Amino acid sequence: MADAAPKPGNAGAAAKAASGAYTPAGVSPNRRARRKYTIRLWAVRHSRFFEWFYRRFADAFLLLHPLWKSIGYDRVERPITFIERNVKGFLFDCRMCGQCALSSTGMSCPMNCPKQLRNGPCGGVRANGNCEVEPDMPCVWVQAWNGSRNMSEGDAILKVQKPVNQSLRETSSWLRVTAEAAAARDAAKKEA
Repeated sequence: MADAAPKPGNAGAAAKAASGAYTPAGVSPNRRARRKYTIRLWAVRHSRFFEWFYRRFADAFLLLHPLWKSIGYDRVERPITFIERNVKGFLFDCRMCGQCALSSTGMSCPMNCPKQLRNGPCGGVRANGNCEVEPDMPCVWVQAWNGSRNMSEGDAILKVQKPVNQSLRETSSWLRVTAEAAAARDAAKKEA
């Protein structure tokens, strides 16, 4: 039986098959915009700055707690979520899970992992540090480790993250963190 000649246009698939790389059917390794990778990788490289900035931002947001409370957290949820989605989407390719872990993961959003793993790489990381599902995408967790090494509180990456609560998807983690910090502050005042 003679070997069938490769079909024109299938040379890339044949080369990939020969290399042993697995590509699931219907998944394009180039499905995400290259611009998002570039900005996301830039944010990870500058994770120390973003850690510093986030601390100041969280403090300012906490100072606004009386305003959020008087207006009503439910009322400000929608406009704040819109701003958060656009800012974090641009910088970190945020997926708006509602439980942001950027400060614990070196400013690399774990929800960008095609498998959406919240606690470390899957074991399928390629030798070059890229993802096994999207071969030309750097592994989110390799980037998270690199980013965490730049941060002053980089050991936070060693803490186990809770599973994603899907009911919080598309809500503001900024408001949730602020409300929780205000409640903790008020509880500490009552105890004192």
